[in-house]
Amino acid sequence: MLTTATTGSVIQENIEASVAVLQTMLADREILRGIEEAAEMILEAIRKDGRIYLAGNGGSAACAQHIAAKFLGQNQIKRRAIPALALAANTSAVTSIGNNQGFDHVFARQIEAFARPGDVLIAISASGDSRNVLRAVLMASALRVKTIAWTGRTGGKLKNAVDLCLCAPTSEVLRVQEAHLLLGHAISEFVEAGLRRR
Repeated sequence: MLTTATTGSVIQENIEASVAVLQTMLADREILRGIEEAAEMILEAIRKDGRIYLAGNGGSAACAQHIAAKFLGQNQIKRRAIPALALAANTSAVTSIGNNQGFDHVFARQIEAFARPGDVLIAISASGDSRNVLRAVLMASALRVKTIAWTGRTGGKLKNAVDLCLCAPTSEVLRVQEAHLLLGHAISEFVEAGLRRR
């Protein structure tokens, strides 16, 4: 049985570990430039009536849905809805494609159906090696869709497959996922501010 002291220690360690990753991101000019570049890429696509697609598995699928909702809704200002779609959210499509073509195709098939040149795909994978996310990136690139990856420290296979890779400075999955939420919030607010300036 966990004591109060033990549970308090676990909670404190988690918070401290998360803060340490975020502080590392804040101090890294390359990461900050990358975040701004990603936001500019997305803002440019939206200004040209492009759409944003997000793909990820498990916790990354939840992150994709959360950030898609930020684009569709609003953060600080009243604005038109930004067309953003989390590809894991359509369970009928995911399970149908997974059953018929295989799970590796669940995102690529949707990109093939919906994405057009000038759109943006955000590929989210803590390892950077999720096969179905990588297939979506390859399909997007073939369709002249811009690709951005959010990964962990190494970037995995996605790093060299995308136009821009934002690597959280850790390999610990929980910390990577927390960093990805911050990326999404920062980018969506940057985009919203950019729309307001126009």
